[in-house]
Amino acid sequence: MKRKILLPTDFSDNAWNAIIYALKLFKHEFCTFYLLNSTFIQISTLSYFSNKLLKSIEEDALKSLMDLEELAESTNANCNHDFQIILSQENLNTALKKAILEWDIDLIIMGTKGATGTREVFFGSNTIHVINNLKNCPVLIVPETYDFIVPVQIAFPTDYNRFYSDKELRPIKLLADLYDAKIRIMHINAEENLNDIQEYNLNKLKQYLDHYDYSFHWMPKYGNKEMEINDFIRELDINILAMVNYKHNFMEKITHEPVIKKIGYHCKIPFMVIPE
Repeated sequence: MKRKILLPTDFSDNAWNAIIYALKLFKHEFCTFYLLNSTFIQISTLSYFSNKLLKSIEEDALKSLMDLEELAESTNANCNHDFQIILSQENLNTALKKAILEWDIDLIIMGTKGATGTREVFFGSNTIHVINNLKNCPVLIVPETYDFIVPVQIAFPTDYNRFYSDKELRPIKLLADLYDAKIRIMHINAEENLNDIQEYNLNKLKQYLDHYDYSFHWMPKYGNKEMEINDFIRELDINILAMVNYKHNFMEKITHEPVIKKIGYHCKIPFMVIPE
């Protein structure tokens, strides 16, 4: 089955790096990559633009998309891959939502860098809006300068307080299928023993991952969750971090923009955010 991967781009080096990662990640898969650019301009600023200038912006964006498609094809040279371009006048979130529905997108892959470029910010503002607003497609976020490494170790942190459906776990399993990756399920010991709900959810995870190479890891509680996940990534040489972004979990705190500037958790490996 051909995979459908959506690649938002603002034609920056950061966006190009995410595209290169996507092409390498799915090197052996049949894929259609959709290169999407939004020319959306806030209504409040439209009065400063003439129709002629707006048309010129769209023409330039279309040319840049066509050039990017040609560059991707020449860089990639993979008969398993083909490319489509999408130019939208909608804001990025709306453009992505429409593309997901129209083209039945399996995964979005995008970069992290925000408009400020500050390295103290975990995600860029566009990335934050995307992961907080998309409800029907996982997003794989690639750090600004990350070079592709074959993902053979996938980390999945959980507190076992929530039941994960097979649909929510499917993106992780699809990633694991690419390179026979090991799925490392991480739990921070905030309690001495799991309660009945946690035990039930743990056993369900075992059932859903029955045919995969997985293992359970118990981390002592010695700091904040962000720091412990970082330590886990380093200790086990994790290549991709995956989490379900459900309401009231600590992902919600991480992805809340004002908090990002205050925390010390930096995105050093690709991070897949799965909507509930």
